[in-house]
Amino acid sequence: MASARTIALVGASENPHRPSYEVMNYLISKGYHVIPVNPTLAGHTLLGQNIVPSLSAISVPIDIVDIFRKSDDAGRVVDEALTLTPLPKTIWMQLGVLNKEAAARARAKGLEVIMNRCPKIDYARLKPHG
Repeated sequence: MASARTIALVGASENPHRPSYEVMNYLISKGYHVIPVNPTLAGHTLLGQNIVPSLSAISVPIDIVDIFRKSDDAGRVVDEALTLTPLPKTIWMQLGVLNKEAAARARAKGLEVIMNRCPKIDYARLKPHG
């Protein structure tokens, strides 16, 4: 996370009580550019950011793909991330999200994979220095 600046948050929610909303708000407050991804909400804005329908709709390089989807759905998200140019640096699966097969595909392409963790929780330990 120390060198990351742009995070695609897949499974973004407009509900301020949902973990994805809380994490997005927190990451924005720490200076990250967070792009919410949700096909149902595409075209709306969330915390001042345009919601996009898919990773492929993002026109800037992505450092981290943060996945707020069920473990079974994470494979599809990872496969889409692996089609991007340039590739993201990290696939981050949120607390409770584990997909070992998808993780293996991402690692085979040289991506870092983090599973069952939350960047909001890990931020204090991983925060950029300086």
